[in-house]
Amino acid sequence: MAIIGKRNTLAIVRASQPGLYLDGGELGEILLPGRYIPADLAPKQKMDVFVYRDSEDRLVATTETPNAMVGEFAYMKVVNVHPQVGAFLDWGLSKDLLVPFREQEFPLQIGDWAVVYVCLDVKTNRILASTRLNRHLNRDTPAYRDGQPVNILITSKTPLGYNAIVENAHRGLLYKNNLATALKIGAKLKGFVRTVRSGGKIDLSLDAAGYKRVAPLTNQIVDALERNAGKLDFDDDSSPVVIRQNFGVSKKAFKQALGKLYKTRRIAFLKPGIQLLENTNWTPGTKP
Repeated sequence: MAIIGKRNTLAIVRASQPGLYLDGGELGEILLPGRYIPADLAPKQKMDVFVYRDSEDRLVATTETPNAMVGEFAYMKVVNVHPQVGAFLDWGLSKDLLVPFREQEFPLQIGDWAVVYVCLDVKTNRILASTRLNRHLNRDTPAYRDGQPVNILITSKTPLGYNAIVENAHRGLLYKNNLATALKIGAKLKGFVRTVRSGGKIDLSLDAAGYKRVAPLTNQIVDALERNAGKLDFDDDSSPVVIRQNFGVSKKAFKQALGKLYKTRRIAFLKPGIQLLENTNWTPGTKP
């Protein structure tokens, strides 16, 4: 059976003037409008489509992919507000996504951006969004190990740092004293688990710890040097912001990697910048 708010692989039942009708199982036939039919459609080919309800509350399919599907969190822009209904978000489809007033933790205005959870209303089977994020997060203690890499979505700023959603499921926190620069709300980042606390809260870092952080970074720096004729303008005096923008790590991690490369005579400091030195006993991908 087709699942509303998800991508589905559906068989074609019949063709008609409006488009193709797809087999939605217990949901019945679902229309794929003609504008979404691929020109190279093969006979008996099944269609990979997203299923939702149109402005007239009919089930329809599209080959487009929304910014988020049911069960996912995303950062979206408010494009309209209806005084009796709620706010509407641009979610990448022709029909905007509704955030009813009851699902707004704070009033949304046109032009606002908000992190939302996309869900299916159990009473109407309509796809909705909610800014009341906590009610949709998993409160169980996750089985993450310390140092495990995770995907995170920045949701808000706090006096301690930044709240984040970890792997589309759990609450996390990035402490500001471990950050080189401010973060943007809605940013999707790669992070690392520092500690899992009771209640499912997770302390996060943008950098791996110890040698897990330094070893890959030394290879990354050498690769960058080789692509730039053996020289780079970056060194341990470069600003934390510039280092994060170019290498995706903290200044502390960058300095540790440079120190490792200097001790093994892979680089020399030019002040400013660094230069790659010949070392026949080491190649990228191995320990320097």
